[in-house]
Amino acid sequence: MRRFFFIPEPSDQGLAKIVGRDAHHIHNVLRLKMDDTIVVFDGQGAEYKARIKALKADCVHIELIEALVNKAESALKLSMAQGVLKDKKMDYLVRHLTELGVQSWIPFMAKRSVPVLNERRSQARGERWHKISLEAVKQCRRSRPMAIEKVMSFQDALNASEPFGLKLIFWEKEESMLPSALSEHVADKGVFVMIGPEGGFEETEVHAAREKGFLCLGLGPRILRAETATLTACAILQYIFGDLG
Repeated sequence: MRRFFFIPEPSDQGLAKIVGRDAHHIHNVLRLKMDDTIVVFDGQGAEYKARIKALKADCVHIELIEALVNKAESALKLSMAQGVLKDKKMDYLVRHLTELGVQSWIPFMAKRSVPVLNERRSQARGERWHKISLEAVKQCRRSRPMAIEKVMSFQDALNASEPFGLKLIFWEKEESMLPSALSEHVADKGVFVMIGPEGGFEETEVHAAREKGFLCLGLGPRILRAETATLTACAILQYIFGDLG
């Protein structure tokens, strides 16, 4: 059954509406009718079976008729901090990390990050990334998009790791590998991961992370592209601690 993002009505009478591209898709592409049933989610974890009550090209009014249990959210609290890459690579990562069940994503400026984002560009990128994650949620059947933080400094990204029990930084010069290096670790307080930009981390950054309690790991004998390393690390961690194992 088709899934759409909805906006709850403040009246709390089991009514809601679908607007924007989703409304256009329902009305003009799928050509759904009154009393047809669909699945909707609010992006905060709630999901329902709903019935169409009225529709126009820009707004579809629905009635929520049955709460659903979503089983696609990972129980693993996994946060991925990514050194800023060139624009399309970041878009690519947002989509696929959403599919892999990552809860939060932190873009940060590493010393070797090539794009330099000012406040205006950072805000525009953040809005775009949220839309991409929301679209990915519809496809992969999650109940909420990734929480996407504002672009921050490397030091602020390190500080964001404080609440997590297991903190990992991946570096191409490190020989310790997954999963053997994690055999004695647990993830009950979540996993925080840092991966660098196209040029990787500088040694001083890795040292600073170790000082913050990060475990430094490698991903095998081959040099991976930054976006490949991010997805590889995420998939392995979901296999070891999450719902892919």
